[in-house]
Amino acid sequence: MTLLLSEADVRALLTMPLAIEAVEESLLLQGQGKLSLQPRRRMKVPEKTLLHYMAAGDPVHDYLGMKIYVSAGGVVRFVVVLCRSTTGEMLALIEADALGQIRTGAASGVATKYLANATARTLGIVGTGYQARTQLEAVAAIRPLERVRAFGRDPERRATFCREMTAKIGVEVQPANSAEQTVREAEIVITATSGMHVVLEGTWLLPGSHINAIGANFAQKRELDDAAVRRADVVAVDSLEQAKMEAGDLIQAYGEDESPWNSTLELSGIVAGKVKGRTSANQITLFKSIGIATWDLAVAARVYELAKGRGMGTHIPLWDVSVVK
Repeated sequence: MTLLLSEADVRALLTMPLAIEAVEESLLLQGQGKLSLQPRRRMKVPEKTLLHYMAAGDPVHDYLGMKIYVSAGGVVRFVVVLCRSTTGEMLALIEADALGQIRTGAASGVATKYLANATARTLGIVGTGYQARTQLEAVAAIRPLERVRAFGRDPERRATFCREMTAKIGVEVQPANSAEQTVREAEIVITATSGMHVVLEGTWLLPGSHINAIGANFAQKRELDDAAVRRADVVAVDSLEQAKMEAGDLIQAYGEDESPWNSTLELSGIVAGKVKGRTSANQITLFKSIGIATWDLAVAARVYELAKGRGMGTHIPLWDVSVVK
């Protein structure tokens, strides 16, 4: 039978260290050419409703899956369908709001591990919404942070974010008065916003800093100005194919010039040791995260295995022969 796992089940089972481990292994396998990945597709219907779907296959662990979500009226609903790749058996249906937030944060944690200077201890984060929380949590799990500043446009939400994340990561998170103040002294920078416009200017960046830009995954959106992209000595993405469709920061900065794409790396290649990332302490590095299905698949598989081992979830009789009869 198929196992139905709720948001509550996922939150009870999935930790950030587990997600980081799963995503890093997934990136390694991707870099070794062992996974199948199809970029996200979006279908628009009237009233601004969007159906989004993305798929991946992992024959190494015998999993195949797809994340499907619908955004309508300001509400987004996510589900991951997890199957056995050799038999096609549907193993699980997993509510995937928390799963998506945590896996996105975990990917930035892995990028920070491979691209940020090992000595980096200061962090600035622009954005204080739900995605920002797992971003900060993941980086704090990778680097022993000593100072964190956060900026968001809503003062009340900014104060709440700083208070709650201070308790979460055990390092004081200080509210900043502007994005510029947040970034100027940060060795690690995170942008996690949902707007359409630039929130980080290249002139603010310290030499040697690392950026995780995760907020814009539509071609018409961006968080970084052209100067920020140009100042990056190393630019890495999760999928070049998907980045050329969705990475608004890069699409708009590169414009009609195709040559910058030739030097844009995939994070998986860096993790697998196929290409070099940072090669000196003064380089500025950028990870432009869009979010790919292999991460969802890897984390969903771990959650499913834990749930099965602990007897969690609800069994539902999909395609059960005994029920059909």
